Amino acid sequence: MTAVLVIEDDDRIRLALLLALEDEGYEAYGAATAEEGLRAQRRSPADYVLVDLMLPGIDGFECIRQLRRDDDVPIVVVSARDDTHDIVAALEAGADDYVVKPVAIKELTARLRALRRRARTVAPVEEPVPVLVFGELEVSPEAGEVRRAGTPVAVTRTEFRLLCELAEHAGRVLSRQQLLSRVWGYDSGDERLVDVHVGRLRQKIEADPANPKHLVTLRGLGYKLQR
Repeated sequence: MTAVLVIEDDDRIRLALLLALEDEGYEAYGAATAEEGLRAQRRSPADYVLVDLMLPGIDGFECIRQLRRDDDVPIVVVSARDDTHDIVAALEAGADDYVVKPVAIKELTARLRALRRRARTVAPVEEPVPVLVFGELEVSPEAGEVRRAGTPVAVTRTEFRLLCELAEHAGRVLSRQQLLSRVWGYDSGDERLVDVHVGRLRQKIEADPANPKHLVTLRGLGYKLQR
């Protein structure tokens, strides 16, 4: 049975999430602090971890960083804080997704399934995919590498999937909803998830992130990668 660890200090919310997850067929167990959750994950690793940000002691951001150092478990933030700065900080700490309270359990479980599909996706063996070149930027889908001016660029798994999706449709505008579907596997969701990852990619691949040359925004339409 698929296991979910819920790290949430509010007893009422934690219990509600545990019961709802169990009703959906998950094995769910909880922790009231980051320290307790980290010990539980090290002792008996869950398939997913849900983390609140406003935890006593070690906060949710540091909890995510420590979880991410230990393994590659999918991490979803479940928080009442919906400020873009918090979303950015949580994703940069290592979270895979961010859900704002109050939580719709059907949406949450759909996101968990999408995260698991992404983690298990293996590209079929076909003819070699060529290196995609955009000026000094090189994207190698087959090798899983990104280079700028010949220097390797460290990107996360999600950033790489997003960049490959844009590179493979070079010159075409992809809407935020298209990217949510193709990269995250979501039928719908918070479009800020796309915006945050695009912003992070620009910091890594653009010479001048404030005035991007390759990863550009088409206002009201979406994003495209151009040469």
